Amino acid sequence: MVGTQITDLLTDGLGVSLYVSTSAFAVALAGIFAVWFWVERSLSIHKIFTRRRELFYWSVILCTFALGTAAGDLATEALGLGFTWGAVSFGTLIAITYMAWRMGGNAVLTFWVGYILTRPFGAALGDMLTQAKTYGGLGMGALWTSALFLTVIVMLVAFAQYSVGGNRKTQVAK
Repeated sequence: MVGTQITDLLTDGLGVSLYVSTSAFAVALAGIFAVWFWVERSLSIHKIFTRRRELFYWSVILCTFALGTAAGDLATEALGLGFTWGAVSFGTLIAITYMAWRMGGNAVLTFWVGYILTRPFGAALGDMLTQAKTYGGLGMGALWTSALFLTVIVMLVAFAQYSVGGNRKTQVAK
């Protein structure tokens, strides 16, 4: 949430253009990735076991949230895609990234691309659900949208746990 608030402060409070903030956060993120790789020789989340790597990781997370908010708002508002087409566009990019991974794309690269794209996707989807119909949203409001997202998250976690538990039983039986 801090990254989102940084972008909102820059845009709404200080009048910084979404073009400028999106570009600045993209450059900052690329810089963090470059230094992280130069120093650690890996960007894999499976190799974060030192304080320094964890600091790189959390720096990337903060920057992706700020970038995601800026890019999502840029696409939906400044470029005029609207919330629905913004969510569809970023969702499609996530699907393409997933397909690239399934077809043998680099796991670390596709993870980070997918992770970065979830931020503007979430911003567009959240706005689409919460914003009033007069602004192009569905008008569900924050309470109902939060309840919906919580329900989906609980169901996904339960499904994941059930699937892992089912696989363990199958493996133990063999």
